[in-house]
Amino acid sequence: MSGKKPIKVIKKSERIRPKASSPKGPGARETAREMVQTVTNWVNELHQKQRAETTEALKLLLPDSPRASEA
Repeated sequence: MSGKKPIKVIKKSERIRPKASSPKGPGARETAREMVQTVTNWVNELHQKQRAETTEALKLLLPDSPRASEA
């Protein structure tokens, strides 16, 4: 009994070629960047809304033109 295993010959046409990895979608970094950008946009929108509300409140409390009794 021989301890050697038989050698299998694989021809070029019988070779199983590995498929090229197709892009499955954005990687982890791109996904993380998108999440950060989304949250950053939300925060910026919130700040803009607060600034606009503060400006409107100040305009209501402090009118631009003085009243006749104050002049």
